[in-house]
Amino acid sequence: MDRLKGKVAMVVGAGSIGPGWGNGKATAVTFAREGASVFCVDRNGAAAEETVGLITGEGGKAAAFTADVSRAAEVEAMVAACLKTYGRIDVLDNNVGIAEVGSVVEVAEAEWDRVFAVNLKSAYLSMKHVIPVMIKQGGGSIINISSIASIRHVGISYVSYNASKAAMNQMTRSTAVEFASKHVRVNAILPGLMKTPMVAHSAGLAQSYAKGDVEAMWRARDAQVPMGHMGDAWDVANAALFLASDESKYVTGIELVVDGGITSKSGA
Repeated sequence: MDRLKGKVAMVVGAGSIGPGWGNGKATAVTFAREGASVFCVDRNGAAAEETVGLITGEGGKAAAFTADVSRAAEVEAMVAACLKTYGRIDVLDNNVGIAEVGSVVEVAEAEWDRVFAVNLKSAYLSMKHVIPVMIKQGGGSIINISSIASIRHVGISYVSYNASKAAMNQMTRSTAVEFASKHVRVNAILPGLMKTPMVAHSAGLAQSYAKGDVEAMWRARDAQVPMGHMGDAWDVANAALFLASDESKYVTGIELVVDGGITSKSGA
């Protein structure tokens, strides 16, 4: 239970859009259970506070911060607040993401810009302001949450999401190489079809899968997975734990696929 003992982990997107466990929420709790002090950031302050309450209720250490990480000034304030609270940043987990359904013909320009701002610009800004901190302190681990939609079509048309996550993969690889000599590791996790509150609350996904029927959508998504069922937030959290810990000290620039085998089968 001490794989992150003495480390400070900043989890961006540590709240959850609805009841249950989102990737960021589960990751924040997992990090705390393994000994990290967790700085929980979310645009929804109440959601961040809820995650902090779960951590402190188990005897862990955590603090909440409210920020829109698509805005540079708020990211700068976020990093400054974490340093003021804990004095360092050993782990950065970029867990923010939204999806808008639509092909290049269908998606509106404003929607395209919003998806890229939330999914990609947020990670760029967080890394921009955290990497200098990590270099100064001797290193750190950055984990960007991408998606298998970045490397294949998954049967649903949401081109802005696909493209933003593909760009995140390349940004991860490039940054990993550029800062490897400074002992800053940068890796991506590519979740497959996950059963999380974000998916449940996406009317566009439910409509595309099953004409708005969420339970039917779950069944359809389960059927796409070779293992016969979707993953959950804890699968992503456990992958993030490995990349955050010193067990992965020689791992950088990878795309860790967590998908129950979807990307290994033919078809969508």
